[in-house]
Amino acid sequence: MAGIDTTEALRFENDRTLIRPITEQDIHALLHIAESQPDLLYYSPSPFGTKKALKNYVLKALEQKEQGDRFPFIIFDKKAKNWAGSTSFGNISNANKRVEIGWTWLGKKFQRTGLNRNNKFLMLQYAFEVAEFERVEFKTDTRNEQSRTAMQKIGAKEEGILRSHTIMTDKHRRDTVYYSILKDEWPEIKETVFKDF
Repeated sequence: MAGIDTTEALRFENDRTLIRPITEQDIHALLHIAESQPDLLYYSPSPFGTKKALKNYVLKALEQKEQGDRFPFIIFDKKAKNWAGSTSFGNISNANKRVEIGWTWLGKKFQRTGLNRNNKFLMLQYAFEVAEFERVEFKTDTRNEQSRTAMQKIGAKEEGILRSHTIMTDKHRRDTVYYSILKDEWPEIKETVFKDF
């Protein structure tokens, strides 16, 4: 059956990365990143930077998984031989054949190394070629230039800005910018952006 079933043991892997379902037991594997880089999720509405905040983050993700809304993963960097961060399929709508890739964060030493591009390729390939979705969405804070640039580099098209969209931990109301890739755009993106995969 096409779509994403959050009860499945989804796992993605290539020579560079391993993406597998996150569990509560994985909190210890990511704690050093959270505690040493508390500003890593500055543009996210999720508290971060302490063991308690990381535990709450993971438990909330697992609760959303139980509800069928989100599939959270932990990322292992095979080159660095270390756990690197997390990502998710979210806002899963099998009926409408669309999903969001987001809730993505990597420790700073794993950024700009090609790891994220590998992750995105595997997740996009699954979304379009296995789950048979018509649309993959991405969103971020309009102020997050690094994230916006990364989305554009993988071929996602900017769609628009939702003003005063999300309340942040510091009470700021962020403007959220949306991007997407459509199924009929995927073959060209796969052959150009991801031609070395």
